[in-house]
Amino acid sequence: MSYADRNTSGSRVVAIVLVAIIVAGMGYAFVTGLAYQYIKKQAEKLNTFDVQEPPPPPEEVPPPPPPPDTPVPPPPTQIAVPPSVVQVPTPSPPIQTTPRIDIPQPPTTPPAPPAQPAPPPQPPAPPRIAKKLTPRGSPQSWVTDDDYPASALRAEQAGTVRFRLDVDASGKVTNCTVTGSSGVSVLDSTACNLLKRRARFNPAEDEGGNKIPAPYNGSFTWKIPS
Repeated sequence: MSYADRNTSGSRVVAIVLVAIIVAGMGYAFVTGLAYQYIKKQAEKLNTFDVQEPPPPPEEVPPPPPPPDTPVPPPPTQIAVPPSVVQVPTPSPPIQTTPRIDIPQPPTTPPAPPAQPAPPPQPPAPPRIAKKLTPRGSPQSWVTDDDYPASALRAEQAGTVRFRLDVDASGKVTNCTVTGSSGVSVLDSTACNLLKRRARFNPAEDEGGNKIPAPYNGSFTWKIPS
C-alpha cells in the first residue's frame, strides 16, 4: 500500500514541473512576440517620416514704370520767412559834470588842552608842640623777660625791636609800627601787642595848652635770660 502511494506522489510532482515549464515557455513566447511587433511598428513609423524643406523666398519684382501720360506732381511750396528784427540798444545821452570848485576853508583852531586837575590841598601843618609827650611810669615795665615767647626761647632767638607808637590826646596808644625788625617775627609782634596794652603817656600840649596827639619812638631788646 505504501509503495503505491509513493508512485502516485512522484507522478504528481513530475506533472506539476512539466506544466510549469510549458506555462513559462508560452509566457516567454508571448512577451517576445509583443516586443517584436512594437519594434517593427516603430521602425515603420521612422521609414514613413518625410522631412520637408522650407520653400525658397519669393523673388522681388520691381514695380512697373508709370505710364507716359501721368502728370508729374509739382515741387513743394517754400514758405518765405520774414527776417528777424534785431533791436540795438540806444546809448544814453552823455552826462555833463561840472568841475568841483574847492572853497578855501578858514584855518581851524586846535582845541584847548584839558584843564589839569587841581592838586589836592596840602594837609594842615601839625600843631607846634609846646610840651612833649612823656611816658607814665617806667618804660622798662612795659615788656620784660617774663614775656619772652616760648617758641623763640626754645630756639634761642633774640634781637632788638625798634617801634613807633601813635598816642592820642588822652595819652592812649592807638597804633604800633615796627620801624626796625629784630629778625624774628614772633618777637616783633609780641613787643607791639604788649606796648599797645601797657604803655600809657602824658599827652603832649600845644602853645595854647591844648592836649594834642603825638608819636613816640623807642626800642626794646629781647635777651635770653641766663
